[in-house]
Amino acid sequence: MSDTHLPKRAKDLPAALWADVAAADVVVHAGDWVDVPLLNELEDRSRRLVACYGNNDGPALRARLPEIDRIELDGHRFAVVHETGQATGREKRCDIRFPDVDVLVFGHSHIPWDTTTPRGMRLLNPGSPTDKRRQPKHTWMRLDVRREALTVELVSP
Repeated sequence: MSDTHLPKRAKDLPAALWADVAAADVVVHAGDWVDVPLLNELEDRSRRLVACYGNNDGPALRARLPEIDRIELDGHRFAVVHETGQATGREKRCDIRFPDVDVLVFGHSHIPWDTTTPRGMRLLNPGSPTDKRRQPKHTWMRLDVRREALTVELVSP
């Protein structure tokens, strides 16, 4: 998930997303939390949380979260970062900035994104479960990570 903007854009995450959190082995948040209580709750309710801060996150969140977080899952090297810049040229920029990553999860735009870079890195933006902006629906992603394949599902409540 990314760009939750709690409590400015919603009072809570959708119930279906909380159910996904409970079922997940790893929860990823790509920044723009806005307030600390959601971080506390996700840390309490997640088996493992991989997360970064976003441009709307103040000193309290930045003190607890990195700009970029990383994890390896079943042989796939993941990174999570909030911003990757404008859509034009994103794939090439990310290949240069993240040469040791297989999957990059990012946020900021609130626009779901699923592409592969020239080098073969998967770029994923889950959108926002609470602030759809100009998108038709609120969204997040479910990933099934297996050594032989990565399956991505865009979810909307």
